[in-house]
Amino acid sequence: MKQFLSFVIKESRHILRDRRTMLILFGMPIVLMLLFGFAITNDVKNVRTVVVTSQMDHLTQAAVERLSASEYFNITAIVGTSHEAEQLIRRQRADMAVIFGKDFASKNGGLQFIVDASDPNMAQQWTTYAQQTMGNAASSILNLKMLYNPQMKSAYNFVPAIMGMLLMLICAMMTSISIVREKEKGTMEVLLVSPVRPLMIIVAKAVPYLVLAFIILVSILLMARFVLGVPLAGSIVWIFAVSGIYILLALSLGLLISNIATNQLMALLLSAMVLLVPIVMLSGMLFPIESMPTILQWISAIVPPRYYIEAMRKLMIMGVGISEVMREVIILLGMTIFLLAVSLAKFKTRLE
Repeated sequence: MKQFLSFVIKESRHILRDRRTMLILFGMPIVLMLLFGFAITNDVKNVRTVVVTSQMDHLTQAAVERLSASEYFNITAIVGTSHEAEQLIRRQRADMAVIFGKDFASKNGGLQFIVDASDPNMAQQWTTYAQQTMGNAASSILNLKMLYNPQMKSAYNFVPAIMGMLLMLICAMMTSISIVREKEKGTMEVLLVSPVRPLMIIVAKAVPYLVLAFIILVSILLMARFVLGVPLAGSIVWIFAVSGIYILLALSLGLLISNIATNQLMALLLSAMVLLVPIVMLSGMLFPIESMPTILQWISAIVPPRYYIEAMRKLMIMGVGISEVMREVIILLGMTIFLLAVSLAKFKTRLE
């Protein structure tokens, strides 16, 4: 046991001495959280809006005042016809037009939107925000009740996704590079002939990254709660339990990459190709999986962050119990066992 602890301490000191590694481990989470929380956001703000109405009755006036008072919309003009509004949009002087019919007050209906749909996702959000903002003034048009994210903040979506990306990249990439570095320096052979069993050496090298992963997880959750205002509606215990399974999965994947890679550059490239692109494109982090072509949906089924991100959104934002994420937990457990078994089998083969 003392020898095992000495290997853990040795690896920990090596990590702490490497300033570049420490910068990546603790700088990347902060930068990504701030970027996705404040800069890279799809929140609706300052949408240039044209109001089209032939008469400003009491109900129309109430709806327009709601739009004007909202931080989401700027009323740039009030015109009499939809043709005028469309021309303003075509000349890039407005983003959206809200058209109130002549019978809007009497029948509480007759509402139409003209939207610049060059970005269809944002166009859909603009109309949804407008309908929600007008609220009771257009109750017959829409009766919206936004569950879990009433303000429709993009941080609610991005924080679980960033957790999935960072934990996977840090655990898998750093573990694989750490083991491959020992091979490059020729010290792996020295370690393998030591009295400590080879498996214990690998576990000892993974333990510091396991601890660092939980420290990073805590820092992300604190930033999400107190900086970005993202709620932690679910049980913290289950959030950490599911994250623990996911971290073990990432460490197993890092061990598998280290068995394949022959040098640090190759390990880095493999990590980027195997992890970064699928995480960003196929995990549901940026694009809804349901909107992908069928073949990509099948491929996304083998991307571990997909299930972790889904579980975290349910636990953190929706506040459900562990029974509601049992499907994701079982899949992550199965992937962890499979990757760990393959990695250890391949590691033993290399030793022989």
